[in-house]
Amino acid sequence: MYNLPPLSLYIHIPWCVKKCPYCDFNSHVLKDEVPHIEYVQHLLRDLENDLLLTNGREVRTIFIGGGTPSIMNSDSIHILMEGTRARVPLAADAEITIEANPSTVEAKRFSAYQQAGINRISIGVQSFSPQKLAILGRIHSVKEAKHAAYLADRMQLRSFNLDLMHGLPKQSLEEALNDLHQAIMLNAPHLSWYQLTIEPNTLFSSQPPILPHDDTLWDIFKQGDNLLTTAGYQQYEISSYAKPGYRCEHNLNYWRFGDYLGIGCGAHGKLTQMNGLIVRTVKTLHPHSFMQGRYQDKQYEILDAEKPFEYFMNRFRLFEDVPHEEFTHYTGLHKQTIQSQMDKAITAGYVVESETHWKITDKGRLFLNSLLEFFLSEE
Repeated sequence: MYNLPPLSLYIHIPWCVKKCPYCDFNSHVLKDEVPHIEYVQHLLRDLENDLLLTNGREVRTIFIGGGTPSIMNSDSIHILMEGTRARVPLAADAEITIEANPSTVEAKRFSAYQQAGINRISIGVQSFSPQKLAILGRIHSVKEAKHAAYLADRMQLRSFNLDLMHGLPKQSLEEALNDLHQAIMLNAPHLSWYQLTIEPNTLFSSQPPILPHDDTLWDIFKQGDNLLTTAGYQQYEISSYAKPGYRCEHNLNYWRFGDYLGIGCGAHGKLTQMNGLIVRTVKTLHPHSFMQGRYQDKQYEILDAEKPFEYFMNRFRLFEDVPHEEFTHYTGLHKQTIQSQMDKAITAGYVVESETHWKITDKGRLFLNSLLEFFLSEE
């Protein structure tokens, strides 16, 4: 019997009130009323269709993302959580996260979400500057963002996260550090702090804003990293900082190449089977087609030649050593199958190796794309 990796569940809510100019996620501007209960019913049918791929495994974490999941009313989230528990074995201490927009109306739903079993909230703040929020197309105010964080802190949840961006259009070093100071004052146990990148097929890609100079970006990162470290946060992934004991278990499972079932519009899944086969699933992008019962877009196998790149693409994001045995456990491949590529990475100064582990170096992080190219399939 194959020793299967841990299993997570990702649930996608596809609607937003407004599409942000930097966003390339599968989100759709809401034109009518949210079909709360109807969409949840389709989510649960989608879940049922994929149950055979999970081999009856316990779900360790759930993440409800979007879009804007907090657009869903409390009744629909209750039905979703009850229906999920009825269909999959859920770990007693499962981390269950929902992404939320920090608008006043949605923040009032936090306690109802908690009653449904949600124990972690990720709040999309992005910035505490009114001017920067306007440039980013965000519909909440700074006051609403602070209030949402205040509510989350008072609720005694398992944890809560604040999403922040840096390298914003015309952002100064002082403005970027001020965002971090404000987040620290709000007592967030976890911070996602990531640099704005201009993605294809976004409004920013067709109308590029003026971004800070590379020297300013480097100063923002170095001084911001020092500020967070001094405040007691530990960087454990490229864009994730947490106080001790508050790392996001769901994302850790992604980055360690664990398994995840993806349900809802455009959701992706990775599921290891009892024979070691790794299956990818991709769900239908558009809500209209999805809600006609056409849930799955495609399903395919990850070939052995592709596994090393996929594994290290995720794993080298983390600031922790990589056990040789974990690579074998999660890919089904022996370390000798990638030893020649790893030797090249070691020679380049990107990785160091012990008898039991690999460790990415600072140079490897700086030139991560070059490092990963060693593991690209030549087929």
